Amino acid sequence: MRIYISVLLVIFFFGNFLSVVFGQEATSTSPQTELQSKIQERTRQLEEINGKLKEAEKNLSETQNQRQTLQNQVKIYQNTINQLNLNINNDNVSIQKLSLEVESLNYDLRDIQESIDNKKIAINKLLVEIQKNDYENSNLLAVFLKSKTLADGVMEAQSLVNIRSQLDDDIQNLSTLSEQYTSKIQDKNGKISETEIRKNNLSARKSIVAGQKEEQQTLLTQTRERESVYQKQLSDIYALQEKVAAEIEEMDRQLRQNIDPSLLPPTDPNTFLNPVPAAYLTQGYGSTSFALRNYRGKWHNGIDLGAPLGTEIFAAADGVVINVGNQDKFCPKAGYGKFVVIKHNNGLTTLYAHMSLYVVSIGDKVSRGQLIGYVGRTGYATGPHTHLTVFASQTLTPARSGYPEGAKPSSCGPTPVGGDLNPLLYVSVRK
Repeated sequence: MRIYISVLLVIFFFGNFLSVVFGQEATSTSPQTELQSKIQERTRQLEEINGKLKEAEKNLSETQNQRQTLQNQVKIYQNTINQLNLNINNDNVSIQKLSLEVESLNYDLRDIQESIDNKKIAINKLLVEIQKNDYENSNLLAVFLKSKTLADGVMEAQSLVNIRSQLDDDIQNLSTLSEQYTSKIQDKNGKISETEIRKNNLSARKSIVAGQKEEQQTLLTQTRERESVYQKQLSDIYALQEKVAAEIEEMDRQLRQNIDPSLLPPTDPNTFLNPVPAAYLTQGYGSTSFALRNYRGKWHNGIDLGAPLGTEIFAAADGVVINVGNQDKFCPKAGYGKFVVIKHNNGLTTLYAHMSLYVVSIGDKVSRGQLIGYVGRTGYATGPHTHLTVFASQTLTPARSGYPEGAKPSSCGPTPVGGDLNPLLYVSVRK
């Protein structure tokens, strides 16, 4: 009796031990599950950041539409810096998420590779079985003739059919697994490339934030935080803006008359990539209402693409960078500010102006869609945007495209000028 009770106690305690051990194993999470949980958390964080970004953009837009005062300008700087910091946070979290997704894909690739190896082993075994039974040279009639009974013949024939069917299935599954593996590799490489882009954007936006803080401090130092001094500065800037715009328009007007239409490519809105895909058209080409009110020449030689400061700018097509510059060194807040000029092989040249930062140099060969800089509000800009001008390349010379040894408008140093065309003939943008 005692022995019986002792056995029951052992079984009871051993059973509890097993339930605890296996219960823990059942409730423990796998690395893949933990990764997915972390990825979901980063996704939630990004959604939260994007919500804050929309609110920051709304606040900045409202501030920019208010009357220009020193206090309001300081507020614009603060809102811009806040927006950029949110973008930096977005980049940081996105990099973390991409890293987790790459790690998760590595697990998927390992599992698929294991399945591929197992499937190859299974196929090899089937091939050995076929060879052993000389099935490759057999047919159903031969199978029945060799069999002692009809039942044996039916069973052997069915076995032959089953093996061949299994071989077909395994080969198809192996093909599917190989396709999945290739797809996962492409996905992984895409995420690695996106990670590098995010890291570059992160570094650039940190630099832009530093620039905005410096501009804000310079403004406060120059005005001594007095509204009257700021308004005097504004008056001087308006006068310089009008003078520079008139000088540029006069040179462009003369060069427009030199355009030979036969040397231009056919008009096609797909000729160029929209250099700021996330942007909206905020001012068109030619005698726009803004140009009629604010430019002495009454002409806008390009289009304006409005987007938050720090948004990426891409090359509209393959080409060579023939000029970069910063007109704020010569005429602060009056010219193109920081700009890039790219000559393409189709008879057209593009100018990208008011950048906060450019990341290319003269002589660089660029590809369609390659990052060349970031949206800003340098030069004559009432808000963050990219000004895009399309020149007829035939009207450009090194001097006219703004090389240092070239002709210089007296008010704004080396300036890109040429015979301008309506960009909307060659690029499609959101309105």
